[in-house]
Amino acid sequence: MRGNVTGNDDRWGTAAAAVPAIRKKGTSVRQWLVVDGTGEAQVIEAGKHAIMRRTGLPARDLRILDPLLSYPSTVLGRERAIVINLEHIKAIITANEVLLLNSRDPSVTPFVQELQARILRHHEATTTPRPDNQEDSHGGIKILPFEFVALEACLEAACSVLESEAKTLEQEAHPALDKLTSKISTLNLERVRQIKSRLVAITGRVQKVRDELEHLLDDDEDMAEMYLTEKLLQQQLEQTSDEDTVETPDHDVDINQSVPAAEISLEAGVGGDVNYEEEVDNLNSREQMFGASNLRDSHGTRASTTYSVTTTKLDVEELEMLLEAYFVQIDGTLNKLSTVSFLFDISLILVSITFTKLIVQSNKLKH
Repeated sequence: MRGNVTGNDDRWGTAAAAVPAIRKKGTSVRQWLVVDGTGEAQVIEAGKHAIMRRTGLPARDLRILDPLLSYPSTVLGRERAIVINLEHIKAIITANEVLLLNSRDPSVTPFVQELQARILRHHEATTTPRPDNQEDSHGGIKILPFEFVALEACLEAACSVLESEAKTLEQEAHPALDKLTSKISTLNLERVRQIKSRLVAITGRVQKVRDELEHLLDDDEDMAEMYLTEKLLQQQLEQTSDEDTVETPDHDVDINQSVPAAEISLEAGVGGDVNYEEEVDNLNSREQMFGASNLRDSHGTRASTTYSVTTTKLDVEELEMLLEAYFVQIDGTLNKLSTVSFLFDISLILVSITFTKLIVQSNKLKH
């Protein structure tokens, strides 16, 4: 795994190399694999509070990732991070890095490699100079923000694992059911019972992932919370704007030169009395209302706002399309399992009828 080394980062407090071999019980220090925005990875040992400071997550959100606790499938958007608990993937995604909790799990290793490859491609795409008319795309394909690249890798890994398990179970179910219907025996019944138990378990897991994606797709506000890069850029713009406002002197202002818009408004208001102070206030309020930039605009313009002034409709189409693709995939897996479950029910009904006939025939022979 590329770049999988133990690092020492002051942001995380005590790193792996500096942590004593013997810790006090209950310190909750765990190993995290941190993959940065270039695809490089390092293993860091950090406590719960260090993770909370780094990601801005409350303790209750970190409990979702605790391997000792049983939490359902979860995709949770917060102010500065996305919490992922899907099958074997337990991760925290920020605007510039991914934190994996169970990176030593052999089933997670392929995912880590794929995640690093995707992030590296994203880094190369975003750092490659592009023409002005392709500011937000690379080779005709729109570049997703970092957090969505990582989120897509998590969704694909979870959905692929479930789909693979469902396919394997389906391949085992058909011959087992055929054997049972052709010859009722204890061995065949036990084999079918084991497959049926696995079918119930995997159906529940698939259903939970499907329900979580459906919940996200039904709530625009939850999806809007996941635009971490946009929120970070918006915050930086606001900070820059505040600094410029502080640095700009507001005394000795020449009204005739500094408020031309007000003069235009006064001239336009012929036939009625116009309050100058109210007009300036209106100009300031309009500037604040329409001044925010829409960082998700496909043309890179700053003319529109993420929250429409008239409809307050959230612009989450980009994420909605991503989630919809994996919702369709997991829904197809669930339908496949439902078909297998139906075959089990039909086969068991036939077996029950056949078994009943045999009992009736045996009773007749006794009499």
